[in-house]
Amino acid sequence: MNIASKNLKLVIGVIYLLVLFAVLYFVFSLVDIKDLTNYEFIRSNKENIFQYKNDNLLLLSIIFFIFTIVWILLLGFAGPILLFAGFVYGKWVGTIIVLSATTIGATLLYILAGIFFRDLIRDKLEHRFSNLKIFFKKNELFYFMMYRFVGGGGVPYGIQNVLPVLFDISIKNYFIGTLVGSAPLMFVSVALGSGIESFIDKNEKLSILAIITSPDIYLPILALLIVIIFSFIFRKFIFKKS
Repeated sequence: MNIASKNLKLVIGVIYLLVLFAVLYFVFSLVDIKDLTNYEFIRSNKENIFQYKNDNLLLLSIIFFIFTIVWILLLGFAGPILLFAGFVYGKWVGTIIVLSATTIGATLLYILAGIFFRDLIRDKLEHRFSNLKIFFKKNELFYFMMYRFVGGGGVPYGIQNVLPVLFDISIKNYFIGTLVGSAPLMFVSVALGSGIESFIDKNEKLSILAIITSPDIYLPILALLIVIIFSFIFRKFIFKKS
């Protein structure tokens, strides 16, 4: 690798970090974390959020779609986005919006990582995941879908997005595998966000008893646990060492 190429990758990496910090500063300057964990604050502002959504549905959806792509591209993890999508759009529409946006964001991150950070990823991660190459060589699309479905074998979502650089997966298979393989877990996570919205709508006060007896909450959580357990079993079967 020549010096010019190294310098370019260094510049890209610095720009990425600067943009990341700028986005984080912007987000946290607008939102107080204490408010996001305050039940009364969320409940009192719920009507305002839904009124704005009803008045500006297309604009809000476009902004949220683009924001989700940028969020995944810069931050990698999807948890808060999934809950918000379910809370505002409901489980079906929310899943469609967030699944397509996260897939695009993850694919863009994969492309950029392959161009600018391939050597770094290989240096840091290849020795830990070299055994997975055997599976991806057998059937790239199938095993990548399974990799997404089982949550990358317990790997954080952000690292899941760039780890396939090690296996040189085609962009087409990466996109399809992410879209299909991520759908089950994302659906139940979005459904939990939708359940939270329904719970807030029905309960003026927050209580543990109300939470554990509310099907809007415990059913998505139960479904999430089932998917996680099934994914763990499936991972042992699909990615067992030969």
